Amino acid sequence: MPTARIRLFNPSAAHPMFDTSDFTLTAYTASDGENLAVYDWPLADGRPQRGTVLLVHGLGEHAGRYHAVAHHLNAWGFAVRAYDQYGHGQSDGPRGGLNHDMRLLDDLADMVDATRARTPEGLPLVLLGHSMGGLVAARFVAMHLRPVDALVLSSPALDPGLNAVQKVLLATLPGVAPNLRISNGLDAQYLSHDPAVVAAYQADPLCHDRISARLARFIATGGPATVARAAHWSVPTLLMWAGDDRLVQPAGSAAFAAAAPRGVVESRCFDALWHELFNEQDAAPVFAALRQWLDARFPLKTIQK
Repeated sequence: MPTARIRLFNPSAAHPMFDTSDFTLTAYTASDGENLAVYDWPLADGRPQRGTVLLVHGLGEHAGRYHAVAHHLNAWGFAVRAYDQYGHGQSDGPRGGLNHDMRLLDDLADMVDATRARTPEGLPLVLLGHSMGGLVAARFVAMHLRPVDALVLSSPALDPGLNAVQKVLLATLPGVAPNLRISNGLDAQYLSHDPAVVAAYQADPLCHDRISARLARFIATGGPATVARAAHWSVPTLLMWAGDDRLVQPAGSAAFAAAAPRGVVESRCFDALWHELFNEQDAAPVFAALRQWLDARFPLKTIQK
């Protein structure tokens, strides 16, 4: 992995609740020369690896916030990799910006290729995307950009819930001012019922509230396009969403679940939870659902030494 010009900052120094002392923080230079911050949570030496999970984070945040998720996956035998998407965290790009329509999908393709290269042959590669990252991962799968063995979606941004004015703006702004960046309008207090999670997010220097016209269009058009492909889904998928989500419309996930083949997509709505399922006060049922699905899809007997 090439050395990047960006200066990597350890989020745990500012926010101990997201202790990151046990992962490696490096950098990857994408095919166009832009640099992406990459996080790896490896298994302890000597532990058999069951597979690799590649995490894709949401709008305005960064991959360092997924420490708890990575630790659960490590405990279940999965190596974990994540990266800050373009315009986010410690990666290159203006905050919330997008320099071309395929940027996020191209970066995910690069990361899948790089992660496959370091995953032992025969072991599965699982994508796990949250919110905007769930949309990116789902679009990636829907467009068949690279083969993956399974997909997990957490509160994916499949329905932006646009009003009439927003629809008009998105029909015009990306063409005349694609790099114009404004507030994304998301209210952080609805991330989780846990006030410590909200406070840490609001104090995190690596989080931001910016979104460009081009990125907004990607989200607004990508969600419906993904739902439209649900009936033809072929990659084993676990779809989990918050029934009381205030940041993305739960209707998008519900529509995808209703249209997708039952034998391919398993869906679970957590009625009382807010957007960040894995960071809720009672996240135990969410982690239990994830582990049960992974165990059924990739039985423990498949572990290789």
